[in-house]
Amino acid sequence: MIKRALISVYDKSELESLVTALGEYGVEIISSGGTARKIREIGYEKLVEVSDYTGHPESPGGLVKTLHPKVHGGLLLDITDPNHKKWMDENDVKSIDLLVSSLYPFEKVVAGGADLKKASDNIDIGGPTMTRTAAKASLLYDRACIVTDVAQYPEIIKTLKENGGEFTTELRRRYALQAFKRTAGYDKSIVEYLEET
Repeated sequence: MIKRALISVYDKSELESLVTALGEYGVEIISSGGTARKIREIGYEKLVEVSDYTGHPESPGGLVKTLHPKVHGGLLLDITDPNHKKWMDENDVKSIDLLVSSLYPFEKVVAGGADLKKASDNIDIGGPTMTRTAAKASLLYDRACIVTDVAQYPEIIKTLKENGGEFTTELRRRYALQAFKRTAGYDKSIVEYLEET
């Protein structure tokens, strides 16, 4: 059953429905910045700030917060592999079963005619990195689930209810594909913007 989720989203719409559903299974949520504030406003109690989990404060401007071995190790390492488990235990890395990540709105910002500075400010680094990490883990071990779109929330909630707090292999693989499509499209939009600038 799902035990831990990391939620870091630009688009905070419908977050309450997802968080409420996770609460039914006692899921610990790791989060930061505006997402953590929103989850706290919802009244969710099992919330851990990313900086408390990693032991490192966010950098100025929140530029560096999720780029940490405790985040990526928690997503990518296989807790059922003895060598992975030993390293995780030695480094206080907790397994993360679900990543919910929506990226900075680069495409929307540049569509409005942004200059290079504004466009660059809206290039997400941590989000795509975590997204790819969780998607790879999903394919490797059929463990982590990656959610990249608010439109996926209803299916996630339904799947958890139908499977007693578990995700299905089919859903994890389908969402991993969607995750790679999302990061590929995101990078493509950055390349196209830079080529035209």
